[in-house]
Amino acid sequence: MNINLTMFGQLIMFAMFTWFCMKFIWPPIVAAMDERKKRIESGLIAAERGLSEHKEAQQKAQEMLNQSKDQAAEIIANAGRQASTMVEDAKDTASQEADRIKTSAQAEIDQEANRVRNELKDQVSDLVMQGVNSVLAKEVDAKTHKDMLGKLSQTL
Repeated sequence: MNINLTMFGQLIMFAMFTWFCMKFIWPPIVAAMDERKKRIESGLIAAERGLSEHKEAQQKAQEMLNQSKDQAAEIIANAGRQASTMVEDAKDTASQEADRIKTSAQAEIDQEANRVRNELKDQVSDLVMQGVNSVLAKEVDAKTHKDMLGKLSQTL
């Protein structure tokens, strides 16, 4: 056996095997590797996009939370102002009502005082007339005068 011929035959077989692998086996393997590479790249891009969207969503959520807190504080402040306004209005209304009631009561008191004065005047004038009639009907002496004054003071 000739070693050169065997080596040359193996070299030709190796070359044919390499050509066969390069022509039929290597392209599907390279295509599968390229496809996998593209899938991995798209997965990494999607992961980065997902992380950035997650960060944006967190920022938006924090902004919305801050806005909600601000709105809640504003609503509470408005409620406090409205409550203060309502209390002040109620105080004003109560004060006006109290003044009206006092004025009404004072007017009633004045009317009652005038009515009582008029009644007293009428009673005094009646008593004076009775006293004058008694004096004129009788003779004037000290004892009769004292008796009439006593009667007059008892009726008052």
